[in-house]
Amino acid sequence: MQSAPSIQENCCHSAPAPGAPFLASLARSGNFFAPGKLRLIVALSVSTLMTLLSVALPLAAAENPQDLLAAGRVDQAIQMLEQQIRAAPTAEAYNLLCRAHVELDDWDAGVPACEKAISLDPGNGLYHLWLGRIYGEKADRAGFIKAAGLAKKVRVEFERAVELEPSSWQARTDLAEFYLEAPGIVGGGEDKARAQAALLLPLNPGMAHWVLARIAQKNKAPDAAEQEYRLAIDVSHGGARAWVNLAGFYRHTNRLDEMERALHTMESAPVDRPAALMDGAGMLFRTGRNDAMATRLVRRYLASATVEEWPAFKAHYLLGELLEKQGDRSNAEAEYHTALTMAHTFNRAQQGLQRVGR
Repeated sequence: MQSAPSIQENCCHSAPAPGAPFLASLARSGNFFAPGKLRLIVALSVSTLMTLLSVALPLAAAENPQDLLAAGRVDQAIQMLEQQIRAAPTAEAYNLLCRAHVELDDWDAGVPACEKAISLDPGNGLYHLWLGRIYGEKADRAGFIKAAGLAKKVRVEFERAVELEPSSWQARTDLAEFYLEAPGIVGGGEDKARAQAALLLPLNPGMAHWVLARIAQKNKAPDAAEQEYRLAIDVSHGGARAWVNLAGFYRHTNRLDEMERALHTMESAPVDRPAALMDGAGMLFRTGRNDAMATRLVRRYLASATVEEWPAFKAHYLLGELLEKQGDRSNAEAEYHTALTMAHTFNRAQQGLQRVGR
């Protein structure tokens, strides 16, 4: 039976939220520097060229598909995984292939791979967690009847993940969020979410308080919610995730000045979770606040060790959007091209190139 590292070692949450995913042609073409592209190269600044080179350099160290996913090189990861599966299919390869499709927001392609991973290794909690997540992404985009059927599958997979790995705070967080957001007809319930928060407390107290904050928000108790978000900051010793979650609460309650101050505090402290930089940048961009800070956060993230939770190609795309908004069309174009060198089917980057008229 194919073994895999524990959920704690491998699981990350999607960019939109730290819990379950209810809330989360240029590549390898060999012609990027062909004569027809010389106009682009002339237009690029030296700093942008250095950015492009920095994207290529990590490839030498990316020796396996998981490293490629963390580096955001999803095209290469899929190519390598498909070769591995043809040669010797394993549950781990199918799980990673599923996660590659999750990076691309291609839920339909990812579901069969996640299901195949479980058929090969049904006792692996990580694989059940990822299948539940991708079912959740599909449910978010489905009609009511289909979504209800998928939601039941999400619950089954999350509950199975917790049963197999009861010490996984990631699995318990995802399950708690499902219980909180799903209607009772498919197995949701606030009491169940509170029970998971209690079980989370010794595993990850910050996320336990995050669940309690979400419960308070749902019950329209903003003061209690803010208190829980601040308790999460205290127990995580000022962790970046907790500051971003507080900022998200302020955004939800339209307290945008306080949102910005919370993100500034996160930016000024050591970042224990690199994806928090991208969460913060995305929040600023979506609210039209402080483009300069948002740009700094994205650049800082790209200069660090990027993670699967926030694929680097999406970071380059967001940086392109920020530069485009600031009128820097040439460097925005370069960022969109860089995203496509990593994920050639990434439609938003293709649309970005169309917007800048290149």
